Amino acid sequence: MSLTEQSILLLAPNPAAAENGRKLSKKGSFSAHRKTADQTLYWAECAGSGKNPYRVSADFTEPEAPVCRCSCPSRQFPCKHALGLLFEILGQKPFETADIPQDIADKRARQAARAAKKESAASTPAKPKKPNAAARKKKLDKQLAGLDMAEKMVSELLTAGVGTLSGSSAQSYDKLAKDLGSSYLTGLQTAFSRIALTVRTVQKNPAQAQAAYSEALRVLIALHSTIKKARVFLQQKLEEGSCSAEDTVLFEALGGVWKLEDLQAIGAFRENAKLVQLSFDVTYDEAKKEFCERGWWLDTATGQIDQTLNLRPAKALKYVKGDDSRFDLLEVPVLCTYPGEGNRRIRWDSASTRPVTPEEQAALPTLAQPDLAAAVKLVKGQIKNTLLPKYMAVLVPIGQIGTIGETFVLEDPKGGRVVLRDRREDGADHASTARLAMLPAAIPAGSALFGLMFYDEADKTICLHPYSVVTPEQVIRLLY
Repeated sequence: MSLTEQSILLLAPNPAAAENGRKLSKKGSFSAHRKTADQTLYWAECAGSGKNPYRVSADFTEPEAPVCRCSCPSRQFPCKHALGLLFEILGQKPFETADIPQDIADKRARQAARAAKKESAASTPAKPKKPNAAARKKKLDKQLAGLDMAEKMVSELLTAGVGTLSGSSAQSYDKLAKDLGSSYLTGLQTAFSRIALTVRTVQKNPAQAQAAYSEALRVLIALHSTIKKARVFLQQKLEEGSCSAEDTVLFEALGGVWKLEDLQAIGAFRENAKLVQLSFDVTYDEAKKEFCERGWWLDTATGQIDQTLNLRPAKALKYVKGDDSRFDLLEVPVLCTYPGEGNRRIRWDSASTRPVTPEEQAALPTLAQPDLAAAVKLVKGQIKNTLLPKYMAVLVPIGQIGTIGETFVLEDPKGGRVVLRDRREDGADHASTARLAMLPAAIPAGSALFGLMFYDEADKTICLHPYSVVTPEQVIRLLY
């Protein structure tokens, strides 16, 4: 790995740790700088709050996966002292050449032994585990029983109308959500938690009733479709005696959790992908009580736009590594993709970073849709699928951006137009359309606009929530 500021930020457990490490480097907390002759190991001492300094090292035996060590008691990894040492290396501080410390040499030897053992185990075919047919059947039966409970409640609500939610008890939906979780249907559990949240919103603030009812209706329609398709899916599993993961969005909609090896087993991956992040945002899901850090990525070879989702439960924020905006190009040996359509979720086990070259940057806008009409066609196709989001991330070519009255409008090179507007569901912290006024008067020719295209029920039109302007020279982010 070529050490850059961006690569250090990617290694950090959260932005605060990286900033604290930077501060340690700036104020001269490090001393006794040493490195090996082959420059695969750097170590130093860092002044802490106690009498004795901490011993910190950065091991680059595997350049793409450096190992940071520190004698401090921090539970964060890498800690701020290790990150500070990386900033010392990046800042080209003078490191004196010395022999490798014995304790680190011993750790390297143990690490090499573990790697050899793992490689040996990987080359030996593992004996397939004998499936527990009784446990599998019990789980499927419980899931089907849970679907019965959920279907009854959904049918009653759709028959009575969402307006009856104002007189409902949020606790009844909370209980159903809990029961569905016990039935291994965590996807449906979240949906009923959202309905419980709607009830509380309507009862506490009647002024927000209309928006809350619209959201509840959307959830109910998606639930009705999910239950119908899930019943067929689970019945088939029961008849086949199978409980394996399959290339279908139903697996996750029912609460299944994908592992990278499962995705690779069903062929849901591509090799040697090169990705550039177009935007990054953070939202809080009240129903799930978790933060979602989302990155939007453009594949420089195909133009495909996918997303990474880093989910951090509110109760465990300090234990789950945070994500952040990324500006370098990512080279991913094996990129796993979740089942679905449109902007699929992606994950990877390892990746390397490097700066985007001027030639690569100039090519990014050329990966946009041919025109707005093509983008709208894709979005309409996705909106019809009740199991998919009612929006889609798109990159569209810019002819010009201007205003009609007080409304921002994008016109593509062919003369097609779309209204630029913030999605209300995203909240005030995602408001970015007004920032278009801060752009230079003349956007460079050959540029493109990235954002979420959605159907606005307020005036029954397809709109575009702008996130970034992609020019041949740079990506101008309107959010993070």
